[in-house]
Amino acid sequence: MSRLLVLALALLLIGSSNAAPAPWQAREEGGTKVNRDPGAARLVTSDIDHFWKAYDAAKNENRAEVFDRDYFGKGSDGLKAFKRLRIDGCGFVETLATHPHYYASIRESTLKVKSMEGPIRASFRKLKALYDEAVFPDVYFLIGCMNSGGTLTDTGLLIGTEMYGRTPAAPEDELNDFQKQVLTSIDRLPHIVAHELAHCQQKYPGGGRTLLAEAVKEGSADFIAELISGRHINTHLHAYGDPRERELWEAFKREMGGKSVANWLYNGRTARERPADLGYYVGYKVCQAYYRNAADKKRAIRDILEIKDFGQFLQASRYEEKFSPGK
Repeated sequence: MSRLLVLALALLLIGSSNAAPAPWQAREEGGTKVNRDPGAARLVTSDIDHFWKAYDAAKNENRAEVFDRDYFGKGSDGLKAFKRLRIDGCGFVETLATHPHYYASIRESTLKVKSMEGPIRASFRKLKALYDEAVFPDVYFLIGCMNSGGTLTDTGLLIGTEMYGRTPAAPEDELNDFQKQVLTSIDRLPHIVAHELAHCQQKYPGGGRTLLAEAVKEGSADFIAELISGRHINTHLHAYGDPRERELWEAFKREMGGKSVANWLYNGRTARERPADLGYYVGYKVCQAYYRNAADKKRAIRDILEIKDFGQFLQASRYEEKFSPGK
């Protein structure tokens, strides 16, 4: 997930054959037609139903066998991909065993996913209106082991729904500090779908990217998600960052040309003095500045999704001007 840095000059912001294609563009170029109809993408919830059937049937002595047969064995293509990427290495059965009350508490929330098609489809339509080249993969709603809220593959968008099942009844004693920070309520689900959908559209150069590029990648997805769904997924970072924006920018600027993201992204297990993933916040602010300063807002969306040079995009955003003396 990322924040954006974009170019000022139009010529540098137009798509280039040197950019690494997203999975959806790669499939299209390979001869498979991608879906550009926001109403045609499937929202697949069958894996949630299979999970709860397995959950009810499983006992301590046969939990692994039952979930292998009744959940993973009956899984969608999305669950198969999610299992390979996010579940196989996380100790799925062990996570269920060590968080029994949390999983019991999320049933009602996860079963609400089917009722959320309206706002999710609305986000899809809004993206289509903003970005003519938008593509719309299928979305799979799954239940994993609290280590991934969402990701994307050639199969589609994969959403770890257990990350969005938290209610006031969820037991705090089963959650570590990281889980207490990231587990949230089901009303956030349309916004994580919008975030991952934004990632699907990004046409950025691949290989050896800097912290700046990675932060913009995640921050731009937050920014686009907010435009199309009304909210982004990192409001807690903005609550922390807004009063400290200059301080964060100065610290980020010292590291942004390097390859390490350890202090700014994907650091939920190591962050101590401040919230994890503040790179999302910085990237969002850069993209927001670019968009606000653009005369043609629709063209700005395309620029943000098709960045070719992240340094030039930062310069074009004029973000740093807000920290000039006297401002």
